Amino acid sequence: MTQDELKQRVGQAAADYVNAHVPEGSIIGVGTGSTANCFIDALAASKSRYRGAVSSSLATTARLESHGFKVFDLNDVDTVPVYVDGADEIDASGAMIKGGGGALTREKIVASVAEVFVCIADASKRVDVMGTFPLPIEVVPMARTAIGRKVAALGGVPIVRVTQDGMPFITDNGNEIIDVKSLSITDPRGLEAQINAWPGVVTVGLFAARGADLCLLGTEQGVERIDY
Repeated sequence: MTQDELKQRVGQAAADYVNAHVPEGSIIGVGTGSTANCFIDALAASKSRYRGAVSSSLATTARLESHGFKVFDLNDVDTVPVYVDGADEIDASGAMIKGGGGALTREKIVASVAEVFVCIADASKRVDVMGTFPLPIEVVPMARTAIGRKVAALGGVPIVRVTQDGMPFITDNGNEIIDVKSLSITDPRGLEAQINAWPGVVTVGLFAARGADLCLLGTEQGVERIDY
């Protein structure tokens, strides 16, 4: 199967999970990226079961609204029973690297209030040690160089994310992203806390303090459920 077919398979599996476990009338937390898009497309068939969704990005909001979902501001929502999102890497503890699409801060906010975090991914995202995929850090623009020096002191290689035009990539929050290569992340919780404490960091794309509760992993043999 192609990677796109695996993503569609786990997107449907996530929709099935939500329909089976989340009460009608709930507001669903929805992440960002190609795998999350597959989940949105699959859940659209049963959108009448739900009041709507909380979105982690402008792109996700547009896709949800295109399917007729009502999108709520998180400030207006009391409970989010489930948050469904993809990952760039996930380890055996349920810790993840996320933010390849640039929505890491809003993803982390929605995940923090969700009762259950469901990670959906294809099997290529499962790793023993994270760090092969560059670790995103969203930074206030004036702190970009200072944060880069701190990253280099850890042995990482900081690269400012740019658009196709060569301009700095700007997040939905008006900030920039540093992608860090050449890290071997053996202590995800510790590294997450360390980087988040640096002045100028909005957040780091390590989801370890609030990792996944379960993962629906698309494999050639089918969708594997992993509970953490």
